[in-house]
Amino acid sequence: MDFESKIRSLKKDLNAVILAHYYQESEIQDVADFVGDSLALAQQAEKTKADVIVFCGVHFMAETAKILNPHKLVLLPDLAAGCSLSDRCPPDKFKAFKALHPDHFVATYVNSSAAVKAMSDVIVTSSNAVKIVAKVPKDRKIIFAPDQHLGRWVARQTGREMVLWPGSCMVHEIFSEKAIVQLKVAHPGAKVIAHPECEEAVLRHADFIGSTKQLLEFTQKDAATSFIVATESGILHQMQKASPSKQFIPAPPDNGCACNECPHMRLNTMEKLYRCMRDKTPRLELPPGLGEAALKPLKLMLEWS
Repeated sequence: MDFESKIRSLKKDLNAVILAHYYQESEIQDVADFVGDSLALAQQAEKTKADVIVFCGVHFMAETAKILNPHKLVLLPDLAAGCSLSDRCPPDKFKAFKALHPDHFVATYVNSSAAVKAMSDVIVTSSNAVKIVAKVPKDRKIIFAPDQHLGRWVARQTGREMVLWPGSCMVHEIFSEKAIVQLKVAHPGAKVIAHPECEEAVLRHADFIGSTKQLLEFTQKDAATSFIVATESGILHQMQKASPSKQFIPAPPDNGCACNECPHMRLNTMEKLYRCMRDKTPRLELPPGLGEAALKPLKLMLEWS
């Protein structure tokens, strides 16, 4: 079946917009109206005029689109597409953690559930976390959740002390430092670029650290012709499209694989995308009141960004 042409036809019929994260498979990225990182996708979701938002990403991303567009139909090709960071920060345990620090300002990474967002003061992404944390009043102590590695990196960039929820991303925590060093030896002219969700042992080898969008932009602007990329390998598709003459080498994890893929992101397929648009399901729905509570910190993020 020619899924691409059928998806494009359904998009017109539904007056839909397809948003895709950089970590989606390349075919989905190519059929999407907009491909970006979490911040850019949230911004696109906020301003879209489409009647239907089809979100090719993971559950928390579609939740964010629904929070920003409570009266629009939000579709997710596979509702099981979760996130290890979000899953490792359950709302009940985060509520208890927050109660231990009652006077703290809560800055929460967008990789979290709507329920955790609703308990936060502001949401951040890897693109804007440094900028937003720097805006928190100096007299306020800060809780940063749920990614401890991103939080530790942001703390170094801003000089702010933060209480860190002990979470991590299943993709970014398993990059092999040894393999990266070996790749640097094998490719002496290559620059190492890494996402701040990576562990400190990996980040100390990086020539540049940034969000997926920032990594992509760095490879376009930098004079280097080869890069060792320490983030989910889906971004290599956009890097290669933008700089076809450059070499992009995926940093391998420590599990023997050649590259590092998020199993949740890869649950979405072209067939599932087609079927969800055809059947208008699975739909992303939120319990009454939750969307309104989570909207305030999301709006503050967009304002401070």
